Amino acid sequence: MDVILVPGLWLDASSWDSVIPALERAGHRASPLTLPGVGAPAAIAEGIGIAEWVAAVVAEIDAAQHPVALVGHSGGGNVVWGAADARPDKVARVIFVDTVPPAPGMGISEFDAVDGVVPFPGWRAFDEPDVRDLDEPTRARIAAQAQSVPIRTTSDGIALKDPARYGIPVTVLAGTMDAAALHDLIQNWPASAAEYAAISDVEVVTLGSGHWPQFSKPTELADAMVEALR
Repeated sequence: MDVILVPGLWLDASSWDSVIPALERAGHRASPLTLPGVGAPAAIAEGIGIAEWVAAVVAEIDAAQHPVALVGHSGGGNVVWGAADARPDKVARVIFVDTVPPAPGMGISEFDAVDGVVPFPGWRAFDEPDVRDLDEPTRARIAAQAQSVPIRTTSDGIALKDPARYGIPVTVLAGTMDAAALHDLIQNWPASAAEYAAISDVEVVTLGSGHWPQFSKPTELADAMVEALR
């Protein structure tokens, strides 16, 4: 199966390097993406929003052999869900890595802009449970590789129009939550809860990691991906 890997904010295709070998050993074709405008100056980034990110993934779907699986980490979850909505007949499964399907109109999250782009905000911007399993050398390496993203990719609401997306099987690879805890948490956001409840086939797998398992627990993440794609 073609597996399109979409990173979260500030990350590029290389963030998937440690999980790709396991996917390929299992017979899958991995396509890690660097999304448009990542690392670009404001003059280029200002024309790029979430729709352009979704379009980049849709182009990969259209060029791929089918069926296709989409994997989105963190904010990349919004991107893959938008792409699945655009091509529900070509997507066999969507895997969310420590995130959940967004509701229509939902943005990723707003962060402070600097010089017309959104830079990596530093580790203090994140809750301790999210980063607890990243040691200092790993944090330093990720921060050194992190790149700015276009402002509108963080704040634009996702356009979702086709209810056929609800028929696509979904796997949520959660850091610490099990299915019951995730269900309880999502009830705090009625629109998200409604979107989640409408999906006909959802599996939640607990990784026992923080928010960046591709760096802290790549073996466990890769194994969970392979299992989800069986």
